[in-house]
Amino acid sequence: TMKILTCSAHLQQLEGILRKSLPIALPVFGAVLNINRGNPGQFEVLVDKWPEFGALRGCPQVPANDGYWNTQAAFYRDLGAYRALLETPGCLRWDAAFTLIGGLGTSWGGTGSPLTAASPRLAPGVRVGSLSPSHVDLLNETWPYGGNARSRRFLAEILGRFPQVCLQDGSGQPVAWVLTDHFGTGTHSYTLPEHRRHGHMQVALTVAAQRAHARGFPTFGHTALGNQPMQQLQEMLGNRRLPGVCRYILHNPGLDRDGP
Repeated sequence: TMKILTCSAHLQQLEGILRKSLPIALPVFGAVLNINRGNPGQFEVLVDKWPEFGALRGCPQVPANDGYWNTQAAFYRDLGAYRALLETPGCLRWDAAFTLIGGLGTSWGGTGSPLTAASPRLAPGVRVGSLSPSHVDLLNETWPYGGNARSRRFLAEILGRFPQVCLQDGSGQPVAWVLTDHFGTGTHSYTLPEHRRHGHMQVALTVAAQRAHARGFPTFGHTALGNQPMQQLQEMLGNRRLPGVCRYILHNPGLDRDGP
Protein backbone atom coordinates (compact mmCIF):
# COMPACT_ATOMS: atom_id res chain seq x y z
CA THR A 1 0.00 0.00 0.00
CA MET A 2 1.02 3.60 -0.37
CA LYS A 3 -0.35 6.98 0.64
CA ILE A 4 -0.02 10.34 -1.12
CA LEU A 5 0.45 13.17 1.37
CA THR A 6 -1.81 16.05 0.37
CA CYS A 7 -2.55 17.68 3.72
CA SER A 8 -0.53 20.85 4.25
CA ALA A 9 -0.11 20.08 7.95
CA HIS A 10 1.25 16.62 7.15
CA LEU A 11 3.71 18.02 4.62
CA GLN A 12 4.90 20.60 7.13
CA GLN A 13 5.33 17.82 9.69
CA LEU A 14 7.25 15.77 7.12
CA GLU A 15 9.59 18.69 6.50
CA GLY A 16 10.49 18.70 10.18
CA ILE A 17 10.97 14.94 10.27
CA LEU A 18 13.27 14.97 7.25
CA ARG A 19 15.28 17.86 8.68
CA LYS A 20 16.29 15.55 11.51
CA SER A 21 17.47 12.96 8.96
CA LEU A 22 19.87 15.22 7.11
CA PRO A 23 22.12 14.86 5.24
CA ILE A 24 21.05 11.50 3.79
CA ALA A 25 17.48 12.73 3.20
CA LEU A 26 18.58 15.83 1.26
CA PRO A 27 17.02 15.13 -2.18
CA VAL A 28 13.57 14.28 -0.74
CA PHE A 29 13.89 17.09 1.79
CA GLY A 30 14.53 19.57 -1.02
CA ALA A 31 11.48 18.31 -2.90
CA VAL A 32 9.30 18.72 0.19
CA LEU A 33 10.64 22.24 0.76
CA ASN A 34 9.64 23.16 -2.79
CA ILE A 35 6.19 21.58 -2.33
CA ASN A 36 5.62 23.58 0.84
CA ARG A 37 6.70 26.79 -0.90
CA GLY A 38 4.38 26.79 -3.85
CA ASN A 39 5.32 23.48 -5.49
CA PRO A 40 6.94 24.91 -8.65
CA GLY A 41 8.00 21.42 -9.71
CA GLN A 42 4.45 19.99 -9.38
CA PHE A 43 5.67 17.19 -7.12
CA GLU A 44 3.95 14.88 -4.66
CA VAL A 45 5.17 12.64 -1.84
CA LEU A 46 4.27 8.97 -1.45
CA VAL A 47 4.78 7.10 1.85
CA ASP A 48 4.25 3.49 2.84
CA LYS A 49 2.39 4.62 5.98
CA TRP A 50 1.88 7.75 8.03
CA PRO A 51 3.18 9.13 10.31
CA GLU A 52 5.64 6.34 11.20
CA PHE A 53 6.76 5.80 7.61
CA GLY A 54 9.51 3.38 6.67
CA ALA A 55 10.02 4.71 3.13
CA LEU A 56 8.93 7.65 1.02
CA ARG A 57 9.35 8.89 -2.52
CA GLY A 58 9.18 12.35 -4.06
CA CYS A 59 8.00 12.32 -7.67
CA PRO A 60 6.16 14.39 -10.31
CA GLN A 61 2.39 14.45 -9.89
CA VAL A 62 2.00 13.42 -13.54
CA PRO A 63 5.04 11.33 -14.56
CA ALA A 64 6.36 12.25 -17.99
CA ASN A 65 7.63 9.65 -20.41
CA ASP A 66 10.95 11.43 -20.29
CA GLY A 67 13.95 10.37 -18.23
CA TYR A 68 15.16 13.95 -17.67
CA TRP A 69 12.05 15.43 -16.12
CA ASN A 70 10.72 12.21 -14.56
CA THR A 71 13.43 12.19 -11.90
CA GLN A 72 12.43 10.98 -8.45
CA ALA A 73 14.03 10.78 -5.01
CA ALA A 74 13.68 8.07 -2.40
CA PHE A 75 14.50 7.96 1.30
CA TYR A 76 14.02 5.01 3.60
CA ARG A 77 14.46 4.07 7.21
CA ASP A 78 13.67 0.42 6.53
CA LEU A 79 15.00 -1.35 3.43
CA GLY A 80 12.08 -3.79 3.43
CA ALA A 81 9.57 -0.94 3.42
CA TYR A 82 11.52 0.73 0.62
CA ARG A 83 11.38 -2.38 -1.55
CA ALA A 84 7.71 -2.89 -0.78
CA LEU A 85 6.92 0.71 -1.72
CA LEU A 86 8.68 0.44 -5.07
CA GLU A 87 6.98 -2.88 -5.80
CA THR A 88 3.51 -1.50 -5.02
CA PRO A 89 1.42 -1.38 -8.24
CA GLY A 90 1.21 2.19 -9.49
CA CYS A 91 4.18 3.41 -7.48
CA LEU A 92 6.45 3.42 -10.55
CA ARG A 93 5.43 3.52 -14.17
CA TRP A 94 7.66 0.87 -15.65
CA ASP A 95 6.47 1.75 -19.15
CA ALA A 96 7.89 5.27 -18.76
CA ALA A 97 11.43 6.56 -18.48
CA PHE A 98 12.55 7.65 -15.01
CA THR A 99 15.60 8.35 -12.90
CA LEU A 100 15.50 7.38 -9.22
CA ILE A 101 17.96 8.95 -6.77
CA GLY A 102 18.71 6.57 -3.93
CA GLY A 103 19.01 7.46 -0.27
CA LEU A 104 22.76 7.17 0.29
CA GLY A 105 23.54 10.85 0.23
CA THR A 106 24.98 13.30 -2.28
CA SER A 107 28.55 14.29 -2.87
CA TRP A 108 28.73 17.73 -1.26
CA GLY A 109 26.57 19.79 1.05
CA GLY A 110 26.46 22.58 3.57
CA THR A 111 23.63 23.12 6.04
CA GLY A 112 25.23 25.97 7.98
CA SER A 113 25.67 29.59 6.92
CA PRO A 114 27.47 30.22 3.63
CA LEU A 115 30.55 32.42 3.46
CA THR A 116 29.87 35.82 4.99
CA ALA A 117 33.07 37.30 6.37
CA ALA A 118 35.18 36.51 3.32
CA SER A 119 32.74 36.51 0.42
CA PRO A 120 34.60 36.50 -2.90
CA ARG A 121 34.69 39.62 -5.03
CA LEU A 122 33.44 39.95 -8.55
CA ALA A 123 36.09 40.29 -11.23
CA PRO A 124 36.23 43.72 -12.95
CA GLY A 125 33.52 44.10 -15.56
CA VAL A 126 31.45 41.19 -14.23
CA ARG A 127 28.10 41.50 -12.46
CA VAL A 128 25.48 39.20 -10.97
CA GLY A 129 22.50 38.79 -13.27
CA SER A 130 20.17 36.03 -14.37
CA LEU A 131 19.70 33.69 -17.27
CA SER A 132 16.80 34.15 -19.68
CA PRO A 133 14.90 31.69 -21.91
CA SER A 134 17.12 32.77 -24.80
CA HIS A 135 20.06 31.04 -23.07
CA VAL A 136 18.50 27.54 -23.15
CA ASP A 137 20.51 26.46 -26.18
CA LEU A 138 23.74 27.54 -24.48
CA LEU A 139 22.78 25.56 -21.38
CA ASN A 140 21.92 22.51 -23.46
CA GLU A 141 25.22 22.66 -25.35
CA THR A 142 27.33 22.92 -22.20
CA TRP A 143 25.48 20.40 -19.99
CA PRO A 144 27.30 17.01 -19.93
CA TYR A 145 23.93 15.20 -20.05
CA GLY A 146 22.40 17.50 -22.66
CA GLY A 147 22.60 18.06 -26.36
CA ASN A 148 19.20 16.70 -27.33
CA ALA A 149 15.57 17.83 -27.48
CA ARG A 150 14.58 16.15 -24.19
CA SER A 151 17.41 17.76 -22.23
CA ARG A 152 16.55 21.13 -23.78
CA ARG A 153 12.94 20.84 -22.56
CA PHE A 154 14.13 19.86 -19.09
CA LEU A 155 16.59 22.77 -18.84
CA ALA A 156 13.95 25.21 -20.09
CA GLU A 157 11.57 24.04 -17.36
CA ILE A 158 13.99 24.27 -14.45
CA LEU A 159 15.22 27.63 -15.77
CA GLY A 160 11.67 28.93 -15.69
CA ARG A 161 10.65 27.40 -12.36
CA PHE A 162 13.60 27.41 -9.98
CA PRO A 163 16.25 29.85 -8.71
CA GLN A 164 19.46 30.33 -10.67
CA VAL A 165 22.51 32.59 -10.57
CA CYS A 166 24.35 33.94 -13.59
CA LEU A 167 27.45 36.09 -13.84
CA GLN A 168 27.48 38.36 -16.88
CA ASP A 169 30.13 40.39 -18.66
CA GLY A 170 29.79 44.06 -19.59
CA SER A 171 27.66 43.23 -22.64
CA GLY A 172 25.24 41.10 -20.61
CA GLN A 173 26.49 37.78 -21.89
CA PRO A 174 26.73 34.85 -19.43
CA VAL A 175 30.21 33.85 -18.27
CA ALA A 176 29.25 31.44 -15.44
CA TRP A 177 26.08 30.11 -13.87
CA VAL A 178 24.52 27.76 -11.30
CA LEU A 179 21.06 26.25 -11.78
CA THR A 180 18.77 24.68 -9.16
CA ASP A 181 16.47 21.74 -9.78
CA HIS A 182 13.23 20.38 -8.30
CA PHE A 183 15.08 18.86 -5.32
CA GLY A 184 16.77 22.15 -4.43
CA THR A 185 19.99 20.68 -5.80
CA GLY A 186 22.66 22.89 -7.32
CA THR A 187 23.02 21.62 -10.86
CA HIS A 188 24.72 22.48 -14.15
CA SER A 189 27.34 24.74 -12.57
CA TYR A 190 29.49 25.93 -15.44
CA THR A 191 32.01 28.57 -16.46
CA LEU A 192 32.67 29.17 -20.13
CA PRO A 193 36.22 28.00 -20.96
CA GLU A 194 37.44 31.45 -22.03
CA HIS A 195 36.40 32.91 -18.65
CA ARG A 196 37.92 30.32 -16.32
CA ARG A 197 40.57 30.89 -13.63
CA HIS A 198 39.06 34.23 -12.59
CA GLY A 199 37.11 33.02 -9.53
CA HIS A 200 33.72 33.25 -11.25
CA MET A 201 32.42 29.88 -10.02
CA GLN A 202 33.40 30.69 -6.45
CA VAL A 203 31.28 33.84 -6.63
CA ALA A 204 28.36 32.09 -8.34
CA LEU A 205 28.26 29.23 -5.82
CA THR A 206 28.50 31.64 -2.88
CA VAL A 207 25.67 33.83 -4.15
CA ALA A 208 23.53 30.76 -4.85
CA ALA A 209 24.20 29.44 -1.33
CA GLN A 210 23.36 32.77 0.30
CA ARG A 211 20.09 32.99 -1.60
CA ALA A 212 19.18 29.39 -0.80
CA HIS A 213 19.79 29.89 2.92
CA ALA A 214 17.71 33.06 2.84
CA ARG A 215 14.81 30.89 1.59
CA GLY A 216 15.39 28.26 4.29
CA PHE A 217 17.02 25.73 1.93
CA PRO A 218 20.24 23.83 2.59
CA THR A 219 22.86 23.90 -0.17
CA PHE A 220 23.98 20.68 -1.75
CA GLY A 221 24.86 19.21 -5.10
CA HIS A 222 26.51 16.41 -7.01
CA THR A 223 30.12 16.58 -8.14
CA ALA A 224 31.65 14.03 -10.50
CA LEU A 225 34.24 11.87 -8.76
CA GLY A 226 36.86 12.88 -11.33
CA ASN A 227 36.16 16.61 -11.12
CA GLN A 228 38.99 17.55 -8.77
CA PRO A 229 38.84 21.35 -9.33
CA MET A 230 35.17 21.48 -8.31
CA GLN A 231 35.80 19.24 -5.30
CA GLN A 232 38.63 21.52 -4.15
CA LEU A 233 36.40 24.57 -4.63
CA GLN A 234 33.64 22.95 -2.57
CA GLU A 235 36.10 22.30 0.24
CA MET A 236 37.32 25.91 0.10
CA LEU A 237 33.72 27.13 0.36
CA GLY A 238 33.27 25.13 3.56
CA ASN A 239 31.09 22.40 2.13
CA ARG A 240 31.76 18.82 3.12
CA ARG A 241 31.68 15.52 1.34
CA LEU A 242 28.59 13.65 2.42
CA PRO A 243 28.67 9.97 3.35
CA GLY A 244 28.58 7.49 0.52
CA VAL A 245 28.15 8.13 -3.18
CA CYS A 246 24.89 9.26 -4.73
CA ARG A 247 23.21 6.33 -6.50
CA TYR A 248 21.10 6.73 -9.62
CA ILE A 249 18.76 4.15 -11.11
CA LEU A 250 18.17 4.94 -14.79
CA HIS A 251 15.18 3.29 -16.45
CA ASN A 252 14.10 3.92 -20.03
CA PRO A 253 12.28 1.03 -21.71
CA GLY A 254 12.09 2.88 -25.01
CA LEU A 255 15.61 4.26 -25.19
CA ASP A 256 16.40 2.41 -28.38
CA ARG A 257 13.26 3.83 -29.98
CA ASP A 258 13.48 7.44 -28.77
CA GLY A 259 14.37 10.19 -31.17
CA PRO A 260 16.85 12.97 -30.36
